[in-house]
Amino acid sequence: MSVLKAAIIGGGHIADQNHLPALAKLPGRVKVISICSRDIHKARALADKYDVLFAYDDPDEMYRNEGKPDIVINCTANHLHYPFTMQALENGCHVFCEKPPAMNAKQARNMADLAQKKGLMLAYNFQRRHSSEYAALQNYHAQGNLGDIYHIKANYLRRRGIPGWGNFTNKTIQGGGAMIDLGVHVLDLALGLTGYQNPTRVVANTYDFIGKTGGKGLKGSWNPAAFEVEDACFAYLSFPGNLSIMLSTSFALNMEQEEAVDVEIFGTKGGAKLYPLSIHTEVAGELADIRFPYLGDVDIQLQNTIAFLDLCEGKPANICDGEQGAVLQSIVEQIYQSAANQ
Repeated sequence: MSVLKAAIIGGGHIADQNHLPALAKLPGRVKVISICSRDIHKARALADKYDVLFAYDDPDEMYRNEGKPDIVINCTANHLHYPFTMQALENGCHVFCEKPPAMNAKQARNMADLAQKKGLMLAYNFQRRHSSEYAALQNYHAQGNLGDIYHIKANYLRRRGIPGWGNFTNKTIQGGGAMIDLGVHVLDLALGLTGYQNPTRVVANTYDFIGKTGGKGLKGSWNPAAFEVEDACFAYLSFPGNLSIMLSTSFALNMEQEEAVDVEIFGTKGGAKLYPLSIHTEVAGELADIRFPYLGDVDIQLQNTIAFLDLCEGKPANICDGEQGAVLQSIVEQIYQSAANQ
């Protein structure tokens, strides 16, 4: 298999700290040949840092010239995921896009449909799928040990974690707040355990009390007058077969812990908590808890990048692909619509 040529679009933190280091660890499979940013100086500096040949400030120019890639890693802001992904697909490139998939369900569906039409691969960077805890839980569930899962509680909560940098409080650029930035991670994990179905009913509430009031922040300070998104979201999702998911996420919530990330699963034969992983079941007629003290650390970004390359090469891959991304984005949209109607 020949080495795939890759381009990064978006020269910010996520490209520098996540994607480029992971790609550099896979020299036999992929080579980054181009970096494109609206700021040519930023693109050139990042290209020099990672020994990348070409730097551009115009993706059209990149696709026309020798810097044209086989795959594009879309590291742009949320509102640019759709146009740059569609452009890359139109130019015959596989696309690995940052989360969330898009700003709305229609965009995510259009991207999935175009990728299928072109025979190209589209996937999203929900790298928490590759934690050692989630991999072990998936294996345990695949063996039938949990029975039928009928309820999941998925939480990604911060006490005072409104980002004091970037555009996280700008609805036009981000599309939303805690739900679209944090909640999508645990929603993906919950959906991955239950077949990635569309819900039959969604009831949700969103809040912005702390965001618009201000106060002490643990991730920098923010401007309450410019706070346009939700600082907390709580949703109840019902699915076919009497399955339910309760989703809770926050940038800011008056709780004890600084941060709480967990997925709790309830099945007919057993249950589980994800972080740290524990199983709650019966053994030899007695209630028992199973712990996993020897799970190793995993470079989840590297593993999700490998999964994307596998997908591009036609291999099975544990990754959020275009179809799953369209389902997830539809659910996010339904959550926001329900909250708006409360």
